Amino acid sequence: MREEFLDPHADVDETVEEGGLRPRVLHDFVGQTELKEHLGIILEAARRRQQAVDHLLLAGPPGLGKTTMAGIVANEMSAALHVTSGPALERAGDLAAILTKLEPNDVLFIDEIHRLSKTVEEILYPAMEDFQIDIVVGKGPTASSIRLSLPRFTLIGATTRTGMITGPLRDRFGLVARLDYYEADELEQIVLRAAAILGIESNAKGASEIARRSRGTPRIANRLLRRVRDFAEVRGQGKIDERTARDALAVFGVDDLGLDKVDRAILHALCDRFGGGPVGLTTLAISVSEQPETVEDVYEPFLIQQGLLARTPRGRVAMSAAWQHLGLVAPAHDPDLFS
Repeated sequence: MREEFLDPHADVDETVEEGGLRPRVLHDFVGQTELKEHLGIILEAARRRQQAVDHLLLAGPPGLGKTTMAGIVANEMSAALHVTSGPALERAGDLAAILTKLEPNDVLFIDEIHRLSKTVEEILYPAMEDFQIDIVVGKGPTASSIRLSLPRFTLIGATTRTGMITGPLRDRFGLVARLDYYEADELEQIVLRAAAILGIESNAKGASEIARRSRGTPRIANRLLRRVRDFAEVRGQGKIDERTARDALAVFGVDDLGLDKVDRAILHALCDRFGGGPVGLTTLAISVSEQPETVEDVYEPFLIQQGLLARTPRGRVAMSAAWQHLGLVAPAHDPDLFS
């Protein structure tokens, strides 16, 4: 199914839908300065040659703008964007059906591309390099292979686990880029822009309060903005200032560091039940009623980044900052020991 992006220069009322929070042109994308510079050069070069953009691989934690960047590439090139994901492409035929529907310069975005099966991935190799695919018709001794030519298209893959991308697939991308966590001032700009689109009156201090609790992630910043907006409309004056933002985030359980209920439950379990650790991942996950994969991929990275938790060969360990944040007294032994 083809999805035509709106002309970036058209007069669009983005207050109609909250989906309009995603920027549509590279100029409006806040943060990721190095990636924007690289993409700007690549897009301009492709436009001058009137060719499809080279294949791109975008890596990084969830919520940093990989899907948004794919939409920007398609929009900047006035091309259609086709969206799918690695787990959705179970058979080679699933991918072949999508590839054969592409038109010249179209953009195919595959989210979680590291979860492609080996069979499907092998179909991608000739499609990316030679813009051709081989389709097997029939079964058994009567089976035959038909080679189909594809128009030149752009594949944009997104992954949260670069290490799980096989070497042959990674090497076929013309640009491999990693999106980093955002600085607080960048998130403040994002919050102010989103507030303007949603028709919310917010001052800089209110936006800053939301930004610094957003864990360096625009998706979380936009989500918190919506919750603060709800609080301001129900219990406030309909405007977001520093006090309103602080009170709203307290109600919704987001503390000064941006930790939510599950983050604090993990730290409490580690400190209260296991004396600061070390404790195994599975045991820690069971203690907070979460899956080990969820704890490891969703919650631990931010806790480690903030210096609250550490992974050691013997298990997870609560750092001294975790005890201080929870208002607890650290045990007599050094909680920062990694031995």
